[in-house]
Amino acid sequence: MYKPAVYKFQNSPNILLSSFTLAIASFASFASLIAGINTAVAQQQKTPVCQPPNPGEYVLLVISPTQDSRNQLHRALPSELKTTNCRYLNDTVTRIGGFTRIDDANRWARYINSIAGLSAIITTRPADVAVAPTQTLSFQPQRLGNGFAVLVDYFNRPELANQVKQAVGGDIGFAAYGQRHYLLASYTTNQKDAYSTLKKLSERGFIAVIVDSSKVMLLRSAVNVPQN
Repeated sequence: MYKPAVYKFQNSPNILLSSFTLAIASFASFASLIAGINTAVAQQQKTPVCQPPNPGEYVLLVISPTQDSRNQLHRALPSELKTTNCRYLNDTVTRIGGFTRIDDANRWARYINSIAGLSAIITTRPADVAVAPTQTLSFQPQRLGNGFAVLVDYFNRPELANQVKQAVGGDIGFAAYGQRHYLLASYTTNQKDAYSTLKKLSERGFIAVIVDSSKVMLLRSAVNVPQN
């Protein structure tokens, strides 16, 4: 005769307790993750926007998104340098101001990159810019008009021109500024576009600076270096 099977669960309370404990642990982990995200967002919102440079001042903006990177940077810098944490576009950066010469800012940018592996943007205060139509640059030496010029220090290595060209996705020029020669990565009247190009170059390891384009002498509007 067929007998119905009967199953006895002696440990049912333990099974229920384990399931309940697992559910509580999962919820706690999820809540912890959400809390961490909210804390990070709140901290970013509390970080002040970077102050612009004073007239005649060059400022380093070191991209330092984590507390560890900021601590590492502060340990490597002398105490007399003026440093503050602030927001630049969508990044948290360490602002280092007080430079009166672009050469000094360049040296510190290279030093920071070598000891901490952090990219630095060099910025100064351009003159007020009147919006003007896009200009076609000729091959004759000429002073650029009002706007923003993004210059790249090429360290007397012409082959860097091709790398900069690939980074910006277009032709680059050759220019003089402050008795030195630079690669001209961008010339525009749009401040946002200039800073976007500056950030892109910095992220790829180039030492770049944004300056008042009216003080830049364009020597060549396009630089072509044969690749080996």
